Amino acid sequence: MEDKDIAVGLDIGTTKIVAMIGRNNEYGKMEILGIGRSKSLGVHRGVVNNITQTIQSIQQAVQEAETDSGIKISEVVVGIAGQHIRSLQHSDYITRENSDEVISEKDIDILCNQVHKLVMLPGEEIIHVLPQEFKVDGQAEITEPIGMYGGRLEANFHVVVGQISSIRNIGRCIKSAGLDLTGVTLEPLASANAVLSQEEKEAGVALIDIGGGTTDLAIFKDGIIRHTAVIPFGGNVITEDIKEGCSIIEKQAELLKVKFGSAWPGENKDNEIVSIPGLRGREPKEITLKNLSKIIHFRVVEIIEQVYLEIKNYGHEEQKKKLIAGIVITGGGAQLKHLKQLVEYITGMDTRIGYPNEHLAGNSDEETTSPMYATAIGLVLNSIEKIKKRKEEEHKEEKVTEGASAPAVEETFDQEIPEAEEELKKDPEAPEPKPSRKRKNIFEKWFEDFKDFLDNAE
Repeated sequence: MEDKDIAVGLDIGTTKIVAMIGRNNEYGKMEILGIGRSKSLGVHRGVVNNITQTIQSIQQAVQEAETDSGIKISEVVVGIAGQHIRSLQHSDYITRENSDEVISEKDIDILCNQVHKLVMLPGEEIIHVLPQEFKVDGQAEITEPIGMYGGRLEANFHVVVGQISSIRNIGRCIKSAGLDLTGVTLEPLASANAVLSQEEKEAGVALIDIGGGTTDLAIFKDGIIRHTAVIPFGGNVITEDIKEGCSIIEKQAELLKVKFGSAWPGENKDNEIVSIPGLRGREPKEITLKNLSKIIHFRVVEIIEQVYLEIKNYGHEEQKKKLIAGIVITGGGAQLKHLKQLVEYITGMDTRIGYPNEHLAGNSDEETTSPMYATAIGLVLNSIEKIKKRKEEEHKEEKVTEGASAPAVEETFDQEIPEAEEELKKDPEAPEPKPSRKRKNIFEKWFEDFKDFLDNAE
């Protein structure tokens, strides 16, 4: 079964790899057609450290999704995260040659190009340049300068930086698994698409995505991404602490955390005990739930305090930067009992658990609306959006070919890395595109260079 409207998201996490197939139904909601999940081998804190194992895990997840849906997967949108991701704020400006002409998309491209020339640390590359507000001749707080007159065009940028080797390793794994890479999205942004409403993004909200290896933070205000951070701790560190603190094996520690774990020690009484089978004929171990929740509590407090430090660095205490919608927690770690109460206690901010059912069709089962699938659902939504844009572009090109006058295209910079899907899918025998075709923006050029690197690699 093949369908152009079908989108596939691949979430390569530290604990699990999820391949999800979806499409929009007639009501504009996302319908999940198939889901595949495999244990993530070869990924540590969001970074690939064993190519062979990662390829096998990807193939297993993809095969499961194909069996579940009856659809053959050939291309995917993948999420990137990991401890190598960092972000910074930057301001830049250009002086336009002719201030009598209106500001066009070309001017914004020139400005973004300039930001891409920033000198980074060795081995790092800019992967996201997200304009926040523009200034035209000193006039501030402009969200869309295209069509305005002005000599000096200035902008504040949120720049996301990552290690190029880590990103290329993920690309290599996907290519070796027999798949085409059609898009790269920062995972906190994918999760945000799945669990946050537009009202929350406008009011100001901090999304905390607690994964197995890392905890991702994305802060939105006035509908714009303001700050991103990756903290190199997640659910696996809590499991490791339980394993060491209770002298048990990792498998048992994980089960204890999921079934009996709590982030709030006061909830458990001293006489609540769980018995763990001993190894090969040894006596079973008895662990008090109070001790278990104390171990979990100390590590969770450390993670939340690091996240809260990042929220403070953003400046949420300033009146203009206030996060009215508070905090939304998602990811597999969000399922820990009493986590919401602990986050509220430490930060003093309103908190809710983020379930990715905002854009899902009503018949979705309970498992797929779990916070652990937030990133995968966000990636599929991202892919659906790209398919929609591609169709619109093809429709415009058809009109141009028929002799109709081409409408002016205004480029809106959204919170993803735009990809050059049209280039990836172009028929080799098709005629060369006409000069009237839409210009590629800076992100599309970056993605094309990345694709070329993968294609030319041994």
